[in-house]
Amino acid sequence: MSIQFRPITPIIGAEVDGVDLREPLTPAQADIIHAGMDRYAVLVFHNEPITNEQHMAFTLALGALETTQKNAMRSSTGDYRLPESFNDVSNLDRNNKPYARDDRKRLFAIGNRLWHSDSSFKVIPAKYSLLRAVRTPSRGGNTEFAHMGAAYDALDEDTKTLIEPLICEHSQLFSRDLIGFREFTDEERVRFAPVRQRLVRTHPGNGRKSVYLSSHAGTIVGWQLPEARLLLRDLTEHATQREFVYSHKWRPGDLVMWDNRQTMHRGRPFPPEEARDVRRTTIAGHAPTVEQQEAVAA
Repeated sequence: MSIQFRPITPIIGAEVDGVDLREPLTPAQADIIHAGMDRYAVLVFHNEPITNEQHMAFTLALGALETTQKNAMRSSTGDYRLPESFNDVSNLDRNNKPYARDDRKRLFAIGNRLWHSDSSFKVIPAKYSLLRAVRTPSRGGNTEFAHMGAAYDALDEDTKTLIEPLICEHSQLFSRDLIGFREFTDEERVRFAPVRQRLVRTHPGNGRKSVYLSSHAGTIVGWQLPEARLLLRDLTEHATQREFVYSHKWRPGDLVMWDNRQTMHRGRPFPPEEARDVRRTTIAGHAPTVEQQEAVAA
């Protein structure tokens, strides 16, 4: 059976049929999935009861792993449930128990309920994220995705001209400050030092421009802070209108992969005493966005 894509919305997302993630992915299949990502930005695989090893094999068939700064808060206490090659974005401690409501690791992690792009706070931001659900809560816990290419296309020409040359600084210090998480160690402040990313980037696979936003973006280089924050807020409100958004309701066995180069996403609340066991692998990007944009323009 050949791989088939069934669009979820007119703008973003497709469900995938015709591939068994328990089996090795062929190069031809990988090419089809890459093409699907270029077109739909989010791909959903249902009913895939795979192991960590099969999840990893599928990921590596599509690209090299991102290796920098994973599980930041877990690493400081050795609170690992999974191999270090995975991003553990569950609400569970090393004993598979939900974190207490006041646990520092939980409070840091709920910053993922803000709209963001994975690893935008790293010099080389991520390409794909692949998230798999093992256990899901009784209600809530959806993940919402916004298509940033469609959002860019819908901007007026004056705004496109204004934002085209702009460079932002991204850091988890900025995003966590938005929810009142400000108690960082000196070592964490060094580790989370801001990095620069373009506000407009061009996707190398489809040539489409998108607005590169994230809650991690806290300043615009050369702008006064109040004006920068207001522009970023206005752009985020524009980009997350319902017409640009797909909300995924998780079921155990779902694997969802998304292209961080043309999406933002956020998690939604769920009962904190219930388990939400979701495990992510992340495929590395190729270059800083400033260098990528210069290469496209050359």
